[in-house]
Amino acid sequence: MNNNLLGLICAVIYIVFVFITSKLIKSKEKEVTRKYIHIMLSNIWFISMSFFSNFLVAALLPMVFVLINAISYKYNIIKVMERENKSEGYGTIYYAISLTILSLVTFYIDKPIIALPGILIMGYGDGLAGVIGKTIKSKEYMNGKKTIAGSITMFIVSFLVTTIIFMYMGVTALLIKAFIIALISTIIEAISIKGLDNITVPLLITLIVANMI
Repeated sequence: MNNNLLGLICAVIYIVFVFITSKLIKSKEKEVTRKYIHIMLSNIWFISMSFFSNFLVAALLPMVFVLINAISYKYNIIKVMERENKSEGYGTIYYAISLTILSLVTFYIDKPIIALPGILIMGYGDGLAGVIGKTIKSKEYMNGKKTIAGSITMFIVSFLVTTIIFMYMGVTALLIKAFIIALISTIIEAISIKGLDNITVPLLITLIVANMI
């Protein structure tokens, strides 16, 4: 079987798995379930890197989900993904857009690994920041949209994610570079409102990583 086709099959199976398990762990706090999906879907980049060789095929599923997420946002079809307050932005749509752009660009130049830090920071960093920021009481800022606890979580997770990936890539001065990436990621996430961090974090961090390695 062609690797690109096998990759699409594995990606679809994984997406179905994420949504099924999100039902099983469904929390009274809807945000926890939503963030679980947010975090787990970032792992799909590992599937992409393992199977796809064609940049158009790599971008196919994210492009489809731009449309699916837009329809879901408007008609509240996939309720587990949507915020109760729609005025908080188009985060799910931005998420799919960022994956589409990164798939097209990084697979075209045959360097998809440069997008891995930004995507996992968007997934794990932003996802855990949202959960912990609401769980641990701390000072709020940005009109109550962000918390100190959430931003600290974002920094720590971003630093750990980047350090591990840079170690695998054999990047020199990795701790300094990981610190810089974590700091910039935290700042970007803090100032991005209405779900824009789902597109600003992965795209800008990928650009920075491409110039670091």
